[in-house]
Amino acid sequence: MAPVIIVLIVVAAVAIILPPVILAPGHVGKKGDAFRGRNIAHRGLFTPDQSIPENSLPAFARAADAGYGVELDVQLSRDGRVVVFHDDTLARVCGDERRVDEVDFDELETLRLCNTDERIPLFSEVLDVIGGRVPIIVELKNGHRNAELCEKTLEYLKNYNGETCIESFNPMIVAWFSRHAPKIFRGQLAQPPRFYAEAGMNKATGFILGNLLFNVIARPHFISYRIGKKPAAVRFCEALGAVKVAWTAHDDSAEADFDVVIFEHYEPRQKYK
Repeated sequence: MAPVIIVLIVVAAVAIILPPVILAPGHVGKKGDAFRGRNIAHRGLFTPDQSIPENSLPAFARAADAGYGVELDVQLSRDGRVVVFHDDTLARVCGDERRVDEVDFDELETLRLCNTDERIPLFSEVLDVIGGRVPIIVELKNGHRNAELCEKTLEYLKNYNGETCIESFNPMIVAWFSRHAPKIFRGQLAQPPRFYAEAGMNKATGFILGNLLFNVIARPHFISYRIGKKPAAVRFCEALGAVKVAWTAHDDSAEADFDVVIFEHYEPRQKYK
């Protein structure tokens, strides 16, 4: 056989074999059944004017009372408490320029969310408010002590009587759960590469993250992707069986194309499938 033919065969074989090896999701099976066809309130059912602020106990109670699933964000305070808060810093929501992980919880508790009377809650308090009534998507924020956050979050999830799953933009966090808690429904948060570049990330890293190339170690069960045009690699991963989660919807149009919809600023039906 001519050398050129052999090279072409090898190249073709690599092109066929490598994408499934790299992009394949974890085995889904019945995992995530409680989430399929559900509308999930982004940071709770908060109001556009933040009079009921995001990631607050009233926002989570309001979502659960309405029968919506809940999405929330967890990270660590300086003294190792698992708190529910989205941003790295307190500036936007609390008017304090410090990072969340630079402040002990006793001090965080004195701050107020969006000029209301509400405060930053502990993850344990949010779980108590929701009380197993609706499914919860827990986003673990990337920080300086990711292993500690993973371990502490997992302990709460093990002791919680309700449907939960985890997701993160950091594939190493998703991979941690793949290794240490493989039965937990886990997802990779991602967005098209250009958005990583706009956030100041180098283009190579943005390309890798936006095209899910870390799936080879994280093996997510679902892909939570920013609504819009998806790269071919993302569509291929979904074709291989990954559950399709949308963020963040502002009307019900995403229901046609996604298995789960994370929404804000409107009130859709609880379930659409």
